[in-house]
Amino acid sequence: MSSNNIIGEKVSVESADEQVAVEAEEPELRPTVELRSQAKIDSETIAKVDGTAEREHPYGMTLVAEEKWEAREQEKARTRARTSGPVNERREAEARVTAAHGSRRKREAFARRRAGVDPLAGPDSVDPREKMDAATLAEVNQQAQRIRETVRECGSRASISRQLAERVARGQGVTEATLDVLDAERRRPGTVVPIGELEDVPRKEVAVSGEWIESWDADSSKIQQVGLLEDQTGRTKVTVWQKSRQPLIEEGERVRIRAAATSWYQGRVSLAVTGDTRIIFTDRV
Repeated sequence: MSSNNIIGEKVSVESADEQVAVEAEEPELRPTVELRSQAKIDSETIAKVDGTAEREHPYGMTLVAEEKWEAREQEKARTRARTSGPVNERREAEARVTAAHGSRRKREAFARRRAGVDPLAGPDSVDPREKMDAATLAEVNQQAQRIRETVRECGSRASISRQLAERVARGQGVTEATLDVLDAERRRPGTVVPIGELEDVPRKEVAVSGEWIESWDADSSKIQQVGLLEDQTGRTKVTVWQKSRQPLIEEGERVRIRAAATSWYQGRVSLAVTGDTRIIFTDRV
């Protein structure tokens, strides 16, 4: 019995020695820092060569993380396919056509409703100038040209001529129609208003043009510049606020000021240049 136990112990010892020897001959292979760095460089190089740099496979992922990464990349590819290519372009073109068609239908519907009050304003109405005799048409065109020369930056001569013709067709005389259209063009937003007529314009913002004839000392640090602007019809005070960040106007310079805010003080109208205002130097190149 004792001899068997001894033999068994010897065999066990010999087996353990053999296992240690095998492990010593076959060590566990683990990547070194150099190998990891070289693998990273190789993967980046391959990605740049085959054009898949954006889909470069992350190094050192577990199997679960790698499967999630692959799923995300596939979803990104499907998203790119949906948002690009001929299908998306066709949809955009169809959307533009649909929007334009809807806008045109709304304009036509509004014009027809307006035609119920004013037949000359309907979409199917005929240009009243076609039914005028030659003498009246010549007078209308002549007055339209005069309005065009009187009011700066107003509508085109053709549009003014049609306005006059429509008023004449409603029963107004050419002279009365000319005065009404002249007043309407002067009050139209964007039209340069003569300084002498600023008091008659009900808008909060106007466009004026003239010469900067004098500058004054500002009585507040919030004011950048204050002075007088003059044209052939009159002059008005103009205040340029610091927050507007406008360039300085020199005395004697001619400027056109758009979207200047109107204000009243002691019964007189003045202008203020704000951030929404635009100053155009007509003499500067």
